[in-house]
Amino acid sequence: MLYFDAMDFTTASVVDHYLGNEAEFRAARTYRGMVELAHFHLFAMGMLMLVLTHLALFVPVRSGLKIALIVVPFGSALLSEGAGWLVRWGGAGFAWTKIAGFLLLQGSLAALVIIAIWSVFAGNQAQNYSGVAGEEEGNGDDWD
Repeated sequence: MLYFDAMDFTTASVVDHYLGNEAEFRAARTYRGMVELAHFHLFAMGMLMLVLTHLALFVPVRSGLKIALIVVPFGSALLSEGAGWLVRWGGAGFAWTKIAGFLLLQGSLAALVIIAIWSVFAGNQAQNYSGVAGEEEGNGDDWD
């Protein structure tokens, strides 16, 4: 993963990545570099979130859990993308937001994938389409 090529789970590594480190001859991230990265990430992450959270709508779980499966990944993606900007122009005190955003994003993406795969192999998909579990399909009553 590219995250670990530049940083690790310490706030010092995040600060060094965005604000630079004279001892290691690392320059601070430029506005242009941040915009170029954000331009690609916002599009790609938006598409990934759209596809994965759309799958969550068809998973046979409570509505509250479906809402969480949609809101948390989108929120964590925004936090993860925005945290770099906060560190660069808001100060080193925001470095923890990059780590928290990354961990929350990766965890929520893993949860979406696992729940989608579970849904496919659980055998409960008929409930999503018939409306009632165990109801006989094809009895002709739907056409009256």
